[in-house]
Amino acid sequence: MNTQPEVTSAASSSPPPQAHPPTAVYTLPPLPYGDTALAPTISAETVRFHYGKHNQGYIDELNKLITGTKFADLSLVQTIQATSGIAEHAAIFNNAAQAWNHAFYWRSLSPKGAAMPRGLKVRIESTFGDVEALTDELRAAATGQFGSGWAWLVLDGATLKVVKTGNAGTPLTEHVRPLLVIDVWEHAYYLDFRNRRADYVDAILDKLINWAFAAENLGSS
Repeated sequence: MNTQPEVTSAASSSPPPQAHPPTAVYTLPPLPYGDTALAPTISAETVRFHYGKHNQGYIDELNKLITGTKFADLSLVQTIQATSGIAEHAAIFNNAAQAWNHAFYWRSLSPKGAAMPRGLKVRIESTFGDVEALTDELRAAATGQFGSGWAWLVLDGATLKVVKTGNAGTPLTEHVRPLLVIDVWEHAYYLDFRNRRADYVDAILDKLINWAFAAENLGSS
């Protein structure tokens, strides 16, 4: 099952797009739940600002930046990979990566959390020793990220790893498969938790993390 998030692009629609479409090519994917569904851990107000303002803003800015360029014909992932590490395309990369990261983040959460499928649990135990050790690593990565960024569970070859990325950084440029993510930009938690990032991370791990999504990305059951 392909569970990677999709930000809709004219590049994959039919009929084929113009070489350089003059209008928006990416649209904000719908949330997988209502804006009140994550409350009280994450309030509807936070979801509306985070999803409706910040997430939408990355999509809008990306569309402006790629209009009339070669990137207008690429998928979102192709755009991220083509612009990574290239200074003159930093703005395109940042907005494209943020659009993808956010789509992945929303699906890494579930209103009541999601039980861990056995296949994923076995893999976690073989790598980390137990689930608690993994959550400790995720917590450390998320709270230890200086400034804005992300804490990820990824598959690197055949090995599960916890990694963190700063700002718009994404595992898509590191040849690893992302399984789930925690957003630690302040806009993800400040309305609800103020400066208490650790409390937000604990609440995500205790109540909202979507282990089923991670298992689907891993290919477990």
